[in-house]
Formats: sequence, C-alpha cells, structure tokens
Amino acid sequence: MDQPPGSPQGPRDQGSQDAHELPTCYRHPDRETGVRCTRCERPICPECMVSASVGFQCPECIRGGSGTGHAPAAVQPRTIAGGTIARDPRLVTKVLIGLNVALYVVQQVAGDTFTDRFTLFGRAFLAGDIQGVAEGQWYRMLTSMFLHASPIHIIFNMLSLWWLGGPLEAALGRARYLALYFISGLAGSALCYLLAAPNQPSLGASGAIFGLFGATAVLMRRLNYDMRPVIALLVINLIFTFGWSGIAWQAHIGGLVAGVVVGYAMVHAPRERRNLVQYGVCALFLVVVVGTTLLRTAQLT
Repeated sequence: MDQPPGSPQGPRDQGSQDAHELPTCYRHPDRETGVRCTRCERPICPECMVSASVGFQCPECIRGGSGTGHAPAAVQPRTIAGGTIARDPRLVTKVLIGLNVALYVVQQVAGDTFTDRFTLFGRAFLAGDIQGVAEGQWYRMLTSMFLHASPIHIIFNMLSLWWLGGPLEAALGRARYLALYFISGLAGSALCYLLAAPNQPSLGASGAIFGLFGATAVLMRRLNYDMRPVIALLVINLIFTFGWSGIAWQAHIGGLVAGVVVGYAMVHAPRERRNLVQYGVCALFLVVVVGTTLLRTAQLT
C-alpha cells in the first residue's frame, strides 16, 4: 500500500500541485495520500490517521502538540476503522509469521504424521482410521491455516502476509485485523470442505491472505488510492489459483469473499454503530462457516 514518493524537484506547494499528483504524508514522505488532518490540514496516511468527531486528525493535533491548543478531551487516538493506534503497528503480523514459520519447522522435524494430523481433510483413511472434519475434528479448519506443503509455499505466503498484513494492521487496529485474518481463513476452509473431494488435503495460509487482498482493495478504494496495483496482483494470483494444478481454489475464493465483506464492514461502518456493524458481520460469517460445516458433515456421514 506504500505509494511512490512525489517528485523531488523543487519545494512542494500542496495548494497548487498537479491534479495527477497526491501530496505525501508529513510523517512518512514515501506514502502518497488524499486525506488531510481536519485541524492543521497536513496530509496524513492511514497509519497516521486518528478518527475524530469530524474527519481525521494527525497524531500531533490529537496530542495538542501542533500549536493549535489542547487535544480534544473526548477523542482517543483511533485508526480509520476505530481501532486503537499501537506503538508497533505490525506486531500481530510478525507474530502470525512467526507462528507459521515455527509450525513449518515442526512439520519438517515431525514429518508427515504431524501434517496429516492437523491438515484439512473432509474424510480420509489415515493411520488405519477414518479421520477428518466429518469425524468431528473441526480443529483442522483452523490448524490447516498454519501448515505449508513446501518451502516455496510458505515463502510466498509469508511475503504476501508481510506486504499486505502490515498496512492493514495499522489501518484497522490489532483486534479487527485479527478478526479479518481468522474469519477469512476459516471461510476458505469451510468452502474447501464443502466443495473439495473429502479425501483431498488442503493446507496453507492462502485463504486468510486472499482475505487480506480483498480487504486491501476495499481500504484503498475507501482512501481513493490508485486501485490498479492491487487489482493487478489479485488477477495474477487468481490466474495461478485456477491455472496451477494442486491448488485448493476453494480456500482462495472463500477467503477473498470474506475479506471483501468483512473489510467493507470495517472501513465503512457508521461511527455511531461501528462496533455493532463490524463485529456483527464477523459473527454472521462465523455462523455461515458453522452452517456450511454442518451441511457438509451431514452429506458425508
């Protein structure tokens, strides 16, 4: 989501810039933005936006450090989605990457027995037993999100998680970002369980990452950023999804749909009913995941 810096030639006159050039954030000069602080009118990027009673303000104005008076008494620093601004806006993303890498190391040490125990199966004959989600092992829908099939699989997914997750975490706040990530991953698992062959294994963080793709597109649209880069990346990933054998496209599509819907609720919810709308949509998706799982289980048993 980082935007290329503006032209370095000459001093920047933000009141008379070319119509096709956006100003850069005053705290992050490498990020273009179309949003300004409602108090000091300095350009601010999503990481610096603090939700105020009207529009967004920069961190200095909220703290009263811009020379414009004291900070508003009832305004607490918030992200564009209403989350709390964190000192480290990428902490959750780092933790998720660490968990994925750690479990991949465990996979390599423990071997296929560990992977087969926690990957997503609808119903399969393993180790002399019938196992899978249909046998009551619902945890597989979650644990499969943290397993990977090969080095290139985890490298690609973790790079995508870093590029997409960091800006989204900063824009949404930690709790909302986590909700988006897990709901997207679970939606991908549910669609894969519903449509794939019951003995077809599925694993990887791709469902959750496609959810981040969808939410990133929604956020960029909300901030009036150029949509072409994220659309191009999404199209390329969809081409790989349907053009490469062995990829569980159901998980990708399920995650993408969940990411778009949940992401829209996160950044477009009206302020007076923000929590109700945001977490209500998350709860609705969880109900859909549970309903889909029960439906497929009834078909297989």
